[in-house]
Amino acid sequence: MRNRLLIVCISLLLAACSIGPDYVRPTIATQPNWRITYETAAGLADTTWWERFEDPVLNDLIHAALKENLDLMAAAARVDQYLGQLQTTRAEFFPQIGASGFAARQDETETGLIPGDNTPYNYYEGTVNATWEIDIWGRIRRASEAARAEMLASEEARRAVLLTLTANTAGSYIALRGLDRQLEIARDTEKVYAESLRIFNLRHQYGTVSQLEVSQVESQYEVARQAVPKLEAQVARQEHLLCVLLGRNPGLIPRGKTIDELAIPGIPAGLPSELLERRPDILQAEQQLIAANARIGVARALYFPRVSLTGAFGTASIHSDQLFEGPSEVWQLTGNALMPIFTFGAIEGQVQAAEARQRQALFNYRQAILNAFRDVEDALVSTTKGREQLGSQLRQVKALGTYAYLAKLQYEAGKTSYLQVLDADRALFDGQLSQVRTQASALAALVDVYRAMGGGWVDEADRIANPPQTAQAAAK
Repeated sequence: MRNRLLIVCISLLLAACSIGPDYVRPTIATQPNWRITYETAAGLADTTWWERFEDPVLNDLIHAALKENLDLMAAAARVDQYLGQLQTTRAEFFPQIGASGFAARQDETETGLIPGDNTPYNYYEGTVNATWEIDIWGRIRRASEAARAEMLASEEARRAVLLTLTANTAGSYIALRGLDRQLEIARDTEKVYAESLRIFNLRHQYGTVSQLEVSQVESQYEVARQAVPKLEAQVARQEHLLCVLLGRNPGLIPRGKTIDELAIPGIPAGLPSELLERRPDILQAEQQLIAANARIGVARALYFPRVSLTGAFGTASIHSDQLFEGPSEVWQLTGNALMPIFTFGAIEGQVQAAEARQRQALFNYRQAILNAFRDVEDALVSTTKGREQLGSQLRQVKALGTYAYLAKLQYEAGKTSYLQVLDADRALFDGQLSQVRTQASALAALVDVYRAMGGGWVDEADRIANPPQTAQAAAK
């Protein structure tokens, strides 16, 4: 009874002792709401938002990227690396068991400690060994806590790659469709100007117009013609970027709806407290803080003795046929304690370094939260102002179209020079290209809102990616 009570007391003592500070989540001041709010459902942030553009090709590209992107595969491999490190650390809780065998033929010297017959003889030995460090001060528990947090941080880093990959794929596709539309405008404009140049050359042959006017039309045509190869190069580069995101060699990218046909998703509303719960980069920074906090305990445990038990059981005999008989049994049980006395500041330096790393992780955690607030605010502002700018540019393009039409009528009526027509057409061409660029930027800003908010959609993307193993399940 006394032995059992002693065992219970020792167990409670071991469970209670854990050197180093326990982790407490830092208090972060948060604003009550966003500076810009929208009357839409917050649940939109938890859906597969890319499907709200209603473009099947975009959906297929995102699915392909989530399954084939090499950066995402590398991030998943890093999670497996930290899973292995966690398993290695957890193994220290248990006795490390091994086995050894030994066989020798030996001849003693006649002048040795035991004089006599020096006939050679054989010696056989086989043992099972076990070594177990008793975690009195919690060094192994803190190391396991740190390893688990580091593994979870790597999992959140993988999810951050997944988040960025999804948003980048959607944003790159939107940019590609915007470039496609600009290229279409440039080619159409080139054809119109080419026809105008042909007509003016005929008029010049019959003396209706001067060479000056022909040169003006030719200059206008060359401006549109120069825009075509420039935009073609941009389209090709954008396709190559998308191919890299898809884990493919550079090539052609399929197209779906035009940029004008893409549906406009709703904008999710949310609170900062929700943001802190779901942004992968914030969760990663917090897990890194937990790991750094636990590493302080690992460093401080070096001040105290490390107690371990070592045992061996086996057989030994000079006759192989008697090796497994009772009289041949051998065993050993030892205990040892190693404690530093004079390290000349080595342990103190390790503790100081661990505490400094914990402070760095704390500052990084706070910085990640500030960056998250900024990302959301920037995305919401870009969406709002981008829509305002797009509306203004649409009205401008309409006005420029009217201006170009009236300028041509006045020129044909002989009331103005062709310079006014040239100015109107050039302004219309530039306005059309600028309007498409703003339209693409406004749609990309919507993608940035979902990227900044995080949300349950990351889980949906994770299911599509279907990684080989999730860290949350392995960490239990």
